[in-house]
Amino acid sequence: MSDIVLEVDGLVAGYGTVTVVHHVSLSVPRESIVSIIGPNGAGKSTLLKGVYGLVDVSEGRVLFRPATGDEVELTGLRPDQITAAGINYVPQLANVFPNLTVLENLEMGAVLSRETMDERLEVVHELFPLLDDRRQQRAGTLSGGQRQMVALGRAMMTDPELLILDEPSAGLAPQVIDEVMDLLVEINRRGVSILMVEQNARRSLAMSDLGYVLETGRNRLEGEGSTLLEDPAVVDLYLGG
Repeated sequence: MSDIVLEVDGLVAGYGTVTVVHHVSLSVPRESIVSIIGPNGAGKSTLLKGVYGLVDVSEGRVLFRPATGDEVELTGLRPDQITAAGINYVPQLANVFPNLTVLENLEMGAVLSRETMDERLEVVHELFPLLDDRRQQRAGTLSGGQRQMVALGRAMMTDPELLILDEPSAGLAPQVIDEVMDLLVEINRRGVSILMVEQNARRSLAMSDLGYVLETGRNRLEGEGSTLLEDPAVVDLYLGG
């Protein structure tokens, strides 16, 4: 494995006095895809939100190591500061501005880097030609898969080194899931590391360099994606036998 772009060490996170994530640790090797799987209520989404500064973190550290520059401790930073450091996050729900056009959604993604907006638009339109075709259409009128492309495109407008994705295939038709997952592989091929929570555990592990299994907010299993696909415990408990 290559060097580590993100390291989460003993993270404890939750909502006020309710702790959901208990001393979870994980690493994201640079330019890799890492998946987090587990049953509903395992704390997967809360873990991502803790990394991105969206929920309370009471213990542990989150370290980001950009390709150039010094290591950044993300613990305690606001989401906009984490975005400026080189990370972006795509939530499962409410991930587009429905009353804005596709182009306006993408422009919102460049709010921290206006000077490179035209350059980034070219990159995003190359990845997602549909977004160029639909640039004047309101995002709220798009299909679920198209909205997911808008959300991914807006995140890519910041030229991130790491994308954090919460359930990128949720609610999508099977053929659209294939298209979105293929796009994630292409984004990763271009040098962007990906950390994602995904309900389609078999598909996500198959495309991942590493996988982590959470249970009741704690680390349960970890290993290479292909190895976890063959692990009897993972197959029986999380992949449907």
